[in-house]
Amino acid sequence: MQHPSVEQGQRIPRHVAIVMDGNGRWAKRRFMPRIFGHKHGVDALVRTVQACADRGIEYLTVFAFSSENWKRPTDEVSGLMGLVLVAVSKYLTKLEKEGVRIRIIGDRAAVSERVRAAWQQAENATAHNTRITLSVAFNYGGRWDIVQACRRALAQGLRPEELDEARLGQLMAMGHAPDPDLFIRTGGEVRISNFLLWQVAYSELVFTDCLWPEFGEAQLDAALRDYASRERRFGGVPDAQPQALRA
Repeated sequence: MQHPSVEQGQRIPRHVAIVMDGNGRWAKRRFMPRIFGHKHGVDALVRTVQACADRGIEYLTVFAFSSENWKRPTDEVSGLMGLVLVAVSKYLTKLEKEGVRIRIIGDRAAVSERVRAAWQQAENATAHNTRITLSVAFNYGGRWDIVQACRRALAQGLRPEELDEARLGQLMAMGHAPDPDLFIRTGGEVRISNFLLWQVAYSELVFTDCLWPEFGEAQLDAALRDYASRERRFGGVPDAQPQALRA
């Protein structure tokens, strides 16, 4: 059944990607440690997963921790790692019951065994779900993704002529999902920040000043309306007949 906030005939993206920015600033404005912002950010994520699923979005991919975030203060990084364990313990059963499939994308080598075990638990417990796929990018970078895909191609012994965009895309961390239709970044920054560089080549970009802990259904629906109003041409011209390439 169509969600009440979705207008009749409104085009809904199949895949939404979000850079969840502004947790630290949200906490600072309230004179709280940055980790409190990240905790409220997890709550915002759970709300957003539910809202996306209710609106018929099939894939949601979020940037939780970039490969550059290791440069942050040690206590913040440590708190984020602990927050992974808390979030899995607090929300896994709820998400599993609501039909959410969880996938973790990124370089797992640098995180602790406890965090890797929590991720594995989340993936295994939700592997049967099909309502919406939540991909969480943790210790992820777009350039890393392209490099690791190339390394996998070499390891598989692919010849140069066997490697094309489709094959390389399958070897990337998001090989299980179509490219994002809509890319949202909260927090007021207007950049991609090394997130899904390959996959967002033709995504519609929406930037909002809303800090991530305050993101909710109203902000999601505003982004969806913006997306629905755009004409996606993928480099072409509407109603134009493709011309044969000249010899």
